[in-house]
Amino acid sequence: MSYISVDVESDNPSPANGSMVCFGAVLVSDTSKSFYGQTKPISENWNEEALAISGFTRKEHETFEDAKITMADFALWVEEVSIGRPIFISDNPAFDWQWINFYFHKFIGHNPFGFSARRIGDLYCGIVKDSTKNYEWKKKYRKTKHDHNPVNDAKGNAEAIIEFQKLGLKIKL
Repeated sequence: MSYISVDVESDNPSPANGSMVCFGAVLVSDTSKSFYGQTKPISENWNEEALAISGFTRKEHETFEDAKITMADFALWVEEVSIGRPIFISDNPAFDWQWINFYFHKFIGHNPFGFSARRIGDLYCGIVKDSTKNYEWKKKYRKTKHDHNPVNDAKGNAEAIIEFQKLGLKIKL
């Protein structure tokens, strides 16, 4: 199994009413292996505040690569870096997973990650045996600053997962 940390930026809270702007992925076992994708809008609906988080304007977003090409390239990258089954892991898979899963199915017909994802905060809560420590790991174990660049955010999350091994998490990277 290969854990791949993923982070998504979008122009709305849901693929039902918006578009993915960009995303980053990092192989947890080797954080030097990363993928960055940008996708042009697939919807006329967009929220200015949500889009602003990505750092792009709507005009810039409209110049990005066609999602079919970006998602095919991402699927190929996932296949190339994975040993065994790739495992999608993120800070918030309820958000990140919905976008990646939707775009994979819409544009290439399948999701190389399968049908599930892991949440980093839940792993940490299990390690420290306290469900209230949901966000503590972000400040304690990320080395790369969270700056809404999706590759940086995915890398910081991967760094935390690596540190979890020192806390006793049994995870085969």
